Amino acid sequence: MKRVAIYLRVSTSGQTVENQHLALIEALSRKNCQVVAEYVDHGVSGTKGRSQRPQFDALLKDATRGKFDVIAAWSVDRLGRSLKDLIGFLTDIQAQGIDLFLYQQALDTSTPTGRAMFGMLSIFGEFEASMIRERVHAGLARARANGKRLGRPPLSKYVRGQILEARAHGHGIKKIARDCKVGVGTVYRALEAGNV
Repeated sequence: MKRVAIYLRVSTSGQTVENQHLALIEALSRKNCQVVAEYVDHGVSGTKGRSQRPQFDALLKDATRGKFDVIAAWSVDRLGRSLKDLIGFLTDIQAQGIDLFLYQQALDTSTPTGRAMFGMLSIFGEFEASMIRERVHAGLARARANGKRLGRPPLSKYVRGQILEARAHGHGIKKIARDCKVGVGTVYRALEAGNV
């Protein structure tokens, strides 16, 4: 008998998860599964990240601890609204050997059809990432062609001199950064360029 964790979410505190819960319990009883845990996020948008959805975070932590074999949700949009985040979630749970059951989409990754659908989602996620990469590279090329300087602004000779002088007097990296009003990384780069 497979151990199942149910994840339920509603976007506003005025909504209820009862319909999701009833549908999942009924479907899982037909599949002869044992519900071992339930995670419910009330009033949290699916666009929010893992850190802003405490029960979703707890679900993923318990997944790595091997507390269940299957995660069940009423619909894919209960898990998240971003394809990138969804693909990341699916990849993470698959790495733990955990299957996914989505009631509305009739997706069950423990079946050959479900695994094929998972593969298709992965392909679309990879396609989305490559399209984003191409748009970013095209935007950078256009900016360069228009004379835009990209990257960190160059450090002034005055500030570089202050950094080198402070280091020569034995000051620590953090103190130099604080006194010169620059980041620690900038201090390291200045010292590296000055071979100090």
